[in-house]
Amino acid sequence: MPPNGATPLSSGTARLTDIAAQAGVSEATVSRVLNGKPGVSAATRQAVLVALDLMGYERPQRLRQRSNGLVGLVIPELDNPIFPTFAQAFEKALSQHGYTPVLCTQVPGGVVEDDFTELLVERGVSGIIFVSGLHADTTARSDRYTQLIGQGVPIVLLNGHADDVPAPFISPDDRAAARLAVQHLVDLGHERIGLAVGPGRFVPVIRKIEGFRQAMAQLLGVSDADELISHSLFSVEGGQAAAAQLLERGCTGIVCASDLMALGAIRACRDRGLSVPGEVSVVGYDDSPLIAFTDPPLTTVRQPVHSMVTAAVHTLLEAVAGAPMHNSELVFQPEFIVRGSTGSGPKIIR
Repeated sequence: MPPNGATPLSSGTARLTDIAAQAGVSEATVSRVLNGKPGVSAATRQAVLVALDLMGYERPQRLRQRSNGLVGLVIPELDNPIFPTFAQAFEKALSQHGYTPVLCTQVPGGVVEDDFTELLVERGVSGIIFVSGLHADTTARSDRYTQLIGQGVPIVLLNGHADDVPAPFISPDDRAAARLAVQHLVDLGHERIGLAVGPGRFVPVIRKIEGFRQAMAQLLGVSDADELISHSLFSVEGGQAAAAQLLERGCTGIVCASDLMALGAIRACRDRGLSVPGEVSVVGYDDSPLIAFTDPPLTTVRQPVHSMVTAAVHTLLEAVAGAPMHNSELVFQPEFIVRGSTGSGPKIIR
């Protein structure tokens, strides 16, 4: 068996019927694809290749596509499940265009973004995609990206924005996400609603706070919502700490800036003997994998990962082909997903 664990097709163990059933095509079509014969559409060919991969079969040499080049993908740590989701979506989209992604993951105390970038440029990558990088930090220097562009390296930046960087940005509408969450809780009868977010220097945090304040003012007449905003880290522990402060301030509904923070908020409620959603409602953000199966299933705002990834790859490849880059931002609307962590309110917490 090859090192990657895939079974060679030449071993005789592959059955055309199984591959055809998985791909939803005929055995004859599978045979044509495996033998490299013409007369098969690109979509059908791709379906057969996906079936081979899913079933653990090694692709024949003739079916292995030569890479058009490398594309760097710089993302934060993988502890938050939304980032592996982004990475997988980018890998699929780039490979469909013939490019090979080079995944660079940042961890505390590990290789930093600038070092990854230098390494990728040295390797001659065709372009670089940054997800939730330093471009999202309003205190970080943005000239690092201008220098990259000056070197002729196409870039696309997700989840953040800097006015002085002449590059395309792809973002979810964080303001709308906060407004959707507040609207949902108000509709359920909650009047004391808090926001648990990360450090205030990040663009997505700033935008969520703006949306939260707008919604609280318009829907509940709250002109000063500062007391209802709690900053912490984007983690379970951070969400627990932020939610504990909001519970002390009498909140019966808590809007969180990530699903992990929402899980921490639920833990904070239970530590105080409060039920979710019986006494406190909690809303997350991202709709990362397995969140639908938590206890209770998490009501959350779904980040439109696949739409954002498709747009980012399309934009990057346009730049690779020579299209000029300029400062622009594509903003994608999130989707509100109602599950079991929100319910009727309010109930006064003392």
